Amino acid sequence: MTSTLQPVTTPGAVKRPGRWLALSVLVLAVLLVAVDATVLGLATPYISEDLGPSGTQLLWIGDVYSFVIAGLLVSMGSLGDRIGRKRILLGGATAFGLISVLNAYATTPEMMIAARALLGVAGATLMPATLALIRNLFHDPRERSLAVGIWGATASAGTAVGPLVGGFLLEHFWWGSVFLINLPVMVVLVLVGVRTLPESRDPAPGPWDLAGVLLSLVGMIGVVYAVKEAAAHGFTRSTFTAGVLGAAALYGFVRRQLRLPAPLLDMRLFRNRGFSGAVLADLLTVLGMSGLVFFLSQYLQLVQGRRPFEAGLAELPAALGAVAAGLVAGRAARRFSVRAVVSGGLTAIGLALAALTVIDETTGYPLLGAALLLVGVGAGFSFTVTADVILSSVPKEQAGAASAVSETAYELGAALGIAVLGSIVTGVYRGFAVPAGAPAEVHESLGGAVEAAGHLPPTTAHELLASARESFTEGLTLAAGAGAAVLLATALTAWFMLRNERLDNRP
Repeated sequence: MTSTLQPVTTPGAVKRPGRWLALSVLVLAVLLVAVDATVLGLATPYISEDLGPSGTQLLWIGDVYSFVIAGLLVSMGSLGDRIGRKRILLGGATAFGLISVLNAYATTPEMMIAARALLGVAGATLMPATLALIRNLFHDPRERSLAVGIWGATASAGTAVGPLVGGFLLEHFWWGSVFLINLPVMVVLVLVGVRTLPESRDPAPGPWDLAGVLLSLVGMIGVVYAVKEAAAHGFTRSTFTAGVLGAAALYGFVRRQLRLPAPLLDMRLFRNRGFSGAVLADLLTVLGMSGLVFFLSQYLQLVQGRRPFEAGLAELPAALGAVAAGLVAGRAARRFSVRAVVSGGLTAIGLALAALTVIDETTGYPLLGAALLLVGVGAGFSFTVTADVILSSVPKEQAGAASAVSETAYELGAALGIAVLGSIVTGVYRGFAVPAGAPAEVHESLGGAVEAAGHLPPTTAHELLASARESFTEGLTLAAGAGAAVLLATALTAWFMLRNERLDNRP
């Protein structure tokens, strides 16, 4: 089959001139999403003070972006396969930048929730399109491995840049500035991308299945919402209803895709053991890591008293390790084996999380920094190679949908990780004894306890903070132990599921 990536006059060309410049545009899109995913957490206290949202509204401000993006990734990846990945990438990037302005200037909680939901729609177009274009830009397997490594390294760098830039902006400007940083990136991406990115699409895509889009959206939102709500508030009737509705919609989605001649997602891809193993490894890895990483930021700021910018610097070794490992992961996988690199990376993360089970309120930075560096190195090796396996396991025409599966596994793993491991931290934290005179709300969160301590007599405040921080740290260490167990079990699973898998099995 002739690739639709190449110009009509030169079908079948192996290497496209300008492909590395085109890659620089794609990594800008990755940077855009990665930075945005990290700055909201830093800005939340300022948004809460300015807009005055209720507790439920604040949760929706934080969660609606991930709900929408998780529900639409597969649909948008498939849409890019149909209408053109360049078109959907540049359109999504433009929308992402413009909607970021709406986020920055939101004046009510309702407006902010709507803006975050719209940003999720735009964000769902970016990540699958970038990986799919890499699959079509780089036909040489070794070049593609390096390109995927650069792609992953940029995502990791973005998670480090986000807190640093966000912390700096919040210390000097108003909270909306953290969203406006998307604009210059978007402008460069679109202007350069129009000239350098080639168009690619499935030459015989079939119609876009709107019923499947709806089932996917309802299913993913229902499941993710149920998991998060159950972790935060326990099982309620609404949580149970949402979970059942989501599971039923996903079941219907799978049944429908198996019957359609041109599905949104070809379920037969999962018959490939390498594809399934890589997707499962991604999901479980993020599950084991995300809850800990989410609460480790709170530990650095609320337990050890670091400022947002300082906390961002403290987490930098994880990003640096991921960048370095991502750039050499493909070469390592060819020299040793795919399963050795992926399983080795996951084992490294598991051991790093196990090391964090011994931390307390006074733990010095050498242990924290070393553990974060090891987490980053392990993640860089694992995620880069699994992304390459997923891309090389499918035909070029289905690259968008396959990339979307990888990203969906990431989003679902993050939701499950924060919910499951977060419930451990929250459950342990709520067990500490509240000193006389402190409000009962201090059991809701460590941030609430720190805020309440500012309105209490010094002796009571000191006693409250000591108990709350000790309890939070105990919960964090238990969550680290659970995450370590998940990662080590995933390493063993990957060792068997990725047996005989190679990166250079498809040009």
